[in-house]
Amino acid sequence: MDTLGRHLLVEYYGCDPDVLNDEARLRTLMRNAANAAGATEVAVVFHRFSPEGVSGVVVVEESHLSIHTWPEYGYAAVDFYTCGECEPKRAHQLLRRGLGADEAEVMEVDRGMRGPRSMRVALHRVEPGRVSVSSAAKAANDG
Repeated sequence: MDTLGRHLLVEYYGCDPDVLNDEARLRTLMRNAANAAGATEVAVVFHRFSPEGVSGVVVVEESHLSIHTWPEYGYAAVDFYTCGECEPKRAHQLLRRGLGADEAEVMEVDRGMRGPRSMRVALHRVEPGRVSVSSAAKAANDG
């Protein structure tokens, strides 16, 4: 089917709270994720909340990647919205490792479809399985 964009909506559970609360590490992870997807970075904006949590967005020529974290719950909500030749699944894989997530719930939505409906859920799955902290630390520091 012909679509204008792919939108991955991802819930990460059991993440490393220290990573979720570290604005600099999250900024690096998200920039690396955009690069892994083959996206072209335009701007980066992040904000750390008090007492904890971070929100951030990496604007790319192909759209955006955004993250919102709740370290106290080990949880992060992430959007990967891309068009063109980008591979948002690569961004997801890198970010999951970097966050040390125990589990991820992924929904992929095709956006801007031609025809009577403009959106279609292409995929919805839960990805169980612990990710090692050492691989999470490596992903956070790569780049």
